[in-house]
Amino acid sequence: MSYSAPSGPPMPEDLQHLRVDRHDDGVVVLTLDNPDQRNAMSDQMTDSWVRTIDALAGDRSVRAVVVTGAGSAFCSGGNTSWIASEPDAEVDYLRTRMIGFYRAWLSIRRLEVPTIAAVNGAAIGAGLCLALACDLRYAASSAKLGAPFVKLGMNPGMAATYLLPNVVGEAHARDLLITGRIVGGEEALRLGLVSGVHDDEAFDDAVLETAHGIAATAPIAQRLTTLSLRDGGHADFESAIQWEALAQPITLATADLQEGIKASKEKRRPEFTGR
Repeated sequence: MSYSAPSGPPMPEDLQHLRVDRHDDGVVVLTLDNPDQRNAMSDQMTDSWVRTIDALAGDRSVRAVVVTGAGSAFCSGGNTSWIASEPDAEVDYLRTRMIGFYRAWLSIRRLEVPTIAAVNGAAIGAGLCLALACDLRYAASSAKLGAPFVKLGMNPGMAATYLLPNVVGEAHARDLLITGRIVGGEEALRLGLVSGVHDDEAFDDAVLETAHGIAATAPIAQRLTTLSLRDGGHADFESAIQWEALAQPITLATADLQEGIKASKEKRRPEFTGR
């Protein structure tokens, strides 16, 4: 992906297997950068990821975050050598280790801005779960997506049994998790696993265009909207009414609302400041 000059507070230093690129409009692109291992979640990458998410969570200049992979893969999932490295360990120890791994990577859900998974290639196992943890997913036409945990002798992990039904529905989730089959971009679109598919050559630009469009919206309204839609939205109709009766007045009291109305009347693009 092509980038503009960085803005906002600096990111953590000495990141390994992860690139962070900032755009002046508040778009941040996180690139999993271990292409020789198809961007498997190495210890170094996991540490870099946690420190970066911590920094972004406290940065009010961020308006959208894009996650993608270097090379031909998005993310091939957890490092299988690490997963199988302690066959004699006690179950409780392994449980503690896996919960720490899950929480590290799913920490992207702490961000209150829209997150976009740009699935440029294979998104497998935990790699697919990372994409599912994002608010939006787009796939390159050559991408492959799947959760073949059972084919490796494993129960699904990293909240796969929650995230996948939440995105594609129970029937499709059962199909994908029980068979462990891999789907291409077009089938992923039909299943609702992704919101759009773009040709490989135009993929980066198409996803960035979406991210920049999101960044141009009013930040406070966008954060509240994003939060209201997480985890499948509200539990029931009344919960939605109650949330919106509080959240909408918050936005009505902002300078951005006045700017949005004024810009609409003047038939020009609004300039939102997050106030």
